[in-house]
Amino acid sequence: MIVSVASGKGGTGKTTIAAALASVWESPLDMMDLDVEAPNLHLFVKADIEDCRVAGLEVPVVDESRCTHCRMCADLCQFKAISDLGRILLVFPEMCHGCGGCIAVCPENALTPGTRELGDVCWGSAGQNGFFMGRLRIGEAMSPPLMREVKACREKFRQGEDRDLIVDAPPGTSCPAVNAVMDSHVVCLVTEPTPFGLYDLRLAVEAFRPLGPPMGVVINRDGIGDDAVFDFCRKEGIPVLARIPFSRELAEAYSEGRVFTEAAPELIPVFENLAEHLRRLGNATTPAMESSHA
Repeated sequence: MIVSVASGKGGTGKTTIAAALASVWESPLDMMDLDVEAPNLHLFVKADIEDCRVAGLEVPVVDESRCTHCRMCADLCQFKAISDLGRILLVFPEMCHGCGGCIAVCPENALTPGTRELGDVCWGSAGQNGFFMGRLRIGEAMSPPLMREVKACREKFRQGEDRDLIVDAPPGTSCPAVNAVMDSHVVCLVTEPTPFGLYDLRLAVEAFRPLGPPMGVVINRDGIGDDAVFDFCRKEGIPVLARIPFSRELAEAYSEGRVFTEAAPELIPVFENLAEHLRRLGNATTPAMESSHA
């Protein structure tokens, strides 16, 4: 089962919820940090990083001696990553999405595959659990290709082994967040009972609902704001799976990189119940939902 912990906005406590959830999960488990622009799950779960490798994206390299300036490559590229100026063919690697279309259509074989560095893919362990993460290169704008490399790394390691997976997804509702949750059996949305929290929760529900997996909500910092988030969840038929109180104790635990279930043992039953609810939601995934992931 794949459980993605996501949020419509940053700062809701998504990573701390993911770490606490992993601490009470009973089945064999892997954890994956796909918030590759600012990964920090490893700090909370005290991951032991065994190794890393550099991940790259295929980009075209021009052989000017072969180019006839037919413009087929430039006309094909929707991202303007390659441009024919009449006497010179320019490639802009940072704009390339790595589709390989320009290389495929070139009639003179003037374009060959090169590589642009995306960042690092790292793996290791956190106690008895497996751990995988990505770390985007500074200055790199495209995180989804690196996220796919992290997923592929886990698949290579596990080779079909049946292990549950908790994904710490990037915040927001743009392409990185969608790429993180699209393979999930259930999505755990973390929000806070404030106007900002409600606004971005609405966006998250709108973005993730078409992907198919069932969703549940965790209210973090419960006790501030109002009941508008609860009213929204009730209206949309999305269950509120857990409520984490707003307290100085938990804020201090976060600042020290401690997991909530260790800092406040009274929350262990809360997260155990959350884990059970997520399992039930994930196991209730219908064939129609499964096909929507394809």
